[in-house]
Amino acid sequence: MIRVGHTIKKLFSAFGRSQRGNVAMMTGVALPILLMVSAGAIDLHNMARVKSELQDALDAASLAAARSPYAKQTEIQRVGMDALRANMPGYFSGNPGDVGTFIITGKDKVTATATVQVKTIVANIFLPPYGKLFDDYMPMSASSEVLRASRNVEVAMALDITGSMSTPKNFMPDLISAASQLVDIVVQDDQTVYTSRVALVPYAGGVNVGSLANGFRGTLRGPTSISAVDVWDAATRTVSSVSNGSFSSNSHGLKKGDWVRLSGFSDSDLNSSAYKVSDAGTGTFKLEGVSGNKSAANNQTRRVRKCKYAQCESKITSNGHGLVTGDYVVLESMGNVSSMEGAATITRVDANNFMVPLVPSLTANAYSGTAGRSYCGSDGCQRRAFYSKAGRVSSLESSTCISERPRGNSAPSDAAPSSSNYLGRAYFEPTNPCPAAVYQPLSSAADSLKSSIGAYKAGGSTAGQVGIEMAWYAVSPTFGAGLPLANRPNPIDPSATVKAVVLMTDGEFNTPFCQGVIARNSGTGSGNDWAKIDCNATNGNGFAQSVALCNAMKSQNIVIYTVGFNLGTGKGGFGIDTAYEVMEHCASSSEHFFPAADGTDLKEAFKAIGRDITRLRIAR
Repeated sequence: MIRVGHTIKKLFSAFGRSQRGNVAMMTGVALPILLMVSAGAIDLHNMARVKSELQDALDAASLAAARSPYAKQTEIQRVGMDALRANMPGYFSGNPGDVGTFIITGKDKVTATATVQVKTIVANIFLPPYGKLFDDYMPMSASSEVLRASRNVEVAMALDITGSMSTPKNFMPDLISAASQLVDIVVQDDQTVYTSRVALVPYAGGVNVGSLANGFRGTLRGPTSISAVDVWDAATRTVSSVSNGSFSSNSHGLKKGDWVRLSGFSDSDLNSSAYKVSDAGTGTFKLEGVSGNKSAANNQTRRVRKCKYAQCESKITSNGHGLVTGDYVVLESMGNVSSMEGAATITRVDANNFMVPLVPSLTANAYSGTAGRSYCGSDGCQRRAFYSKAGRVSSLESSTCISERPRGNSAPSDAAPSSSNYLGRAYFEPTNPCPAAVYQPLSSAADSLKSSIGAYKAGGSTAGQVGIEMAWYAVSPTFGAGLPLANRPNPIDPSATVKAVVLMTDGEFNTPFCQGVIARNSGTGSGNDWAKIDCNATNGNGFAQSVALCNAMKSQNIVIYTVGFNLGTGKGGFGIDTAYEVMEHCASSSEHFFPAADGTDLKEAFKAIGRDITRLRIAR
C-alpha cells in the first residue's frame, strides 16, 4: 500500500515538473479570443465596405431624384428609393431596419438619408452600447444633399390644322395623339415648386384667338342704324317702245339733264346702269349713250323712273355714321329695299347722311324698315369691303382670327398689342373660314389642353407665318404682360425658365395678308380671287416672314423645335422658299428639326421633343 502511494506521488511530482503541454494549453486558451478578434475584423471591414457602398448609392439616388421632373414629395421619394434599391441589391427589400428618406428642401435642394442593417458575427460586442454576441445586425447610415438646379417650362405648339391634314389621308388623329402626348410629358401634376405650362396655337388661314380678339387686334367698329333712304323724284312710268334710241312713255315728266333708271329690258346693261336724259319731248325722251331698238324681256313690263340725285345715287340717313368720302360701306338688313344690300363707295354729305350708287328696285316703295344697318367697310370694321383681285368690290365677314401684325420692312416685334400696334385682323370667305379651334395661352391644366386638342378639325389654307408669330407671342412676357397671371409668360431668364416653341406644318405657306384680307400675291389654294384684296402682302411672303420671326425668337434664347410633316426633301430656288427650308432654318439646330414621313413618325417626333424639353428643365 505504501509502495502504491509512493508511486502516485512520484507521478504527480513528475507531471508538475514537465513543460511539454504548456503551448497546447496556452493555444487552447488564446484560440477563441483570436477567432473572435478575426471575426470582428471581418465585420468591421464589411461594415466599412457597406457604408461606402451606401454612401455612393445614396449620392446617386439623390442625384436621380433631383434630376427628375417631379415636384411632389411622394414622387421624389419614389424616384429616390427606386434608384437606391437598384444600386444596393439585397437591401431595402423587406428588412424594416433598412430605411431611406428623400426630402425636397425649398426649390433647389434634395436632402436624403439612409440606414441599412449590416449582418455581423461578433463586432457588436466591441461597440457599446450594443454588446450583442453572434449572428446580429448593426446599422450603417449615410446622408446626401444635392442642389436641384431645375427650371420652369413654357412650351407653345403651333399646329397645322389645314385642309391638307385630312386629304388625301386623314392624319388629324395622329396629330391629336402626338400633341396630347407632348402635353402629358411636359405638364407636371405638381406646380407648387416649378411650373410647367403649354400654349396651343392651332392655325389654318389664321389663328382664332377667341375672346382675346379685342385685346389682340382691337375692338371692331360696329354699324349705325339706317332711318331713311331717299332715291326717287317721281313715280314709275311705263315705256311702250324704243325705236332708234327714242323711248316712248306717256306723261314721263322728264327733262334734259335728269337722271333715270330702267327695268324690264332684255338688254341687261340697261337694267343695271344710271342714264342721263339727253333730250325730252311730249311722250318721248332719249338717253345719253343709248341707241337702236330695245325690246322687253320675256313677259316683263319696261319701266323708267326719275332719280332725285345725280348719277342716280341714293341718300342714306344714318346718324353718326362716321364715314368720309371714298370710304367703303356695307348695307345690310334693308327690308323692303333689299336690292340695295351690298358694298359700295360713299360720298359724304354730312355727319348723318351719305350717298351710295345703290338703288332699290324701280317698283319699291320708300324704305320702311327699322333693322337696316350701315357698316363701315375698312380694315377694323365688323364688315370689310374692298376692291378685289377679281376686279370688283367685295365684302367679307369679320372673325375672331388674327393675321400677321403689319410691319412692312421693319423687324418683327413682340411688343404688347395697343391701339397703335395691334395684330392684323382677318376677314375670310365662307369656303376658307377662320378655324374653329381656338388659341389657348399658357396653361398647366393638362386635361383641358388635351380636350382642346382632341376637338381639332382640319380645314382651310396655310398661314404658317401667323402660327409662328402667335407661338412666339405665347411665350413672350412682353406681349403677354396683360394676360391673367395664370397665363402670363415668365420673364426671359434661361437660368429660371426654359422657353420652347414647337412648329409643325405639312404644307407651303400660301396665305399672307394685306389690310386684313388675303393678299393678291397669295399662293395657290388660298381661296377665290373675289375674296383677295388687290394689294400685295404687307410683310412679304409667308416664307420670308417666318424666317424673320424665327430669327427674332432665337435672339431671345427661345428653343425652337420644328416638325416637317410629309414635306419631302425638295428645295426651291435661291434662298428659303419652301416649307421644308423654313422648318430646317427655324430649328435651333439640326437636332431640333424632325422630318416626319407618316403618322408614326409624327408621334415619335413629338415624343422625342417632349423628352428633350424635360431634359432641358432638369440639372445637367
